[in-house]
Amino acid sequence: MRSGGIFDIAAKERRVAEIDVIAGAADFWNSQDRAQVILKERTQLTQIVERFRAQEKAIADAIELNELAKADGDESMGPEIAAALATSATAIEQIELDRMLSGEFDRSNAIVSINAGAGGTESQDWAQMLTRMISRWCERRGFRIEVVDELPGEEAGLKSVTFTAAGDFAYGYLQSEIGVHRLVRISPFDANARRHTSFASVAVLPELDDTIDVTIEEKDLRIDTYRAGGAGGQHVNKTDSAVRLTHLPTGIVVQCQNERSQHKNKSVAMKILKARLYERERALKDAKMDQIQGEKTEIAWGHQIRSYVLQPYRLIKDHRTEVEVGDVDRVLDGDLDGFMRAFLLQRK
Repeated sequence: MRSGGIFDIAAKERRVAEIDVIAGAADFWNSQDRAQVILKERTQLTQIVERFRAQEKAIADAIELNELAKADGDESMGPEIAAALATSATAIEQIELDRMLSGEFDRSNAIVSINAGAGGTESQDWAQMLTRMISRWCERRGFRIEVVDELPGEEAGLKSVTFTAAGDFAYGYLQSEIGVHRLVRISPFDANARRHTSFASVAVLPELDDTIDVTIEEKDLRIDTYRAGGAGGQHVNKTDSAVRLTHLPTGIVVQCQNERSQHKNKSVAMKILKARLYERERALKDAKMDQIQGEKTEIAWGHQIRSYVLQPYRLIKDHRTEVEVGDVDRVLDGDLDGFMRAFLLQRK
């Protein structure tokens, strides 16, 4: 019950009241972008307050029920009360986890890119398995997933895929998956049933809202259109709806072929390009600061953040937090919460 101080619920309720006053002003909608940002803040604050108040009530009800049971000498209600308190404890732990996501973009939608490493079909199949794992986690959280670009492998799997995950704290949670993922298993593509090691990388960017200004000069941009490949119907295959953007000064290339409209594909590609340019500038500043402080952090292919061993034993280990899970099927089906929680605690 004392958790209210940790979450500062009263301050959040005061801020909601302030926003209601601001939203009631006659000129509130003069700036659509500003209005949307403010209303989004209100929604996020309201969700935290409502979630906390709901658990506060559930705990109070459980305590009251326990007092009544004690007064009546009724021990049969014990398991029900214990279960209710356990449920509330889990819910409050989740609220606490969300509270740790206080970074500039932690609440933002996420742009996820997965790329197969060297190794042909093996790594491409692993890239597809990773895509399914992360997508399943997103679905369980109620996030909306939209594939932006996808390049299938020649025989199986994916060479690369980019998709957006829309939902509260999407970037905050999914940044725990950034890095190289290593798989060890008996290859289903090897007639001799030999053990193979495969790698695939995951990159996650925050989707920038309209309050973040990233200027892209027209002269610095090359726009190419081409015919979208893969499934999608006759319209996709017969029109140059896909768009590829190349930012000439940096060499960053972004493409989108998911939408039927060339205009929509360009809009989505521009959004991803802005996110990548912003992240690049932030990374350059971080690298400069590391140089000033004399810090060196090696981020290279093969320096995996997590290993998924299916043979000769079954174990998934996160090398950053030392968290290990033996139920590999559960993790590969999208149960990443344990790894994410440990990552966020370590980061704090």
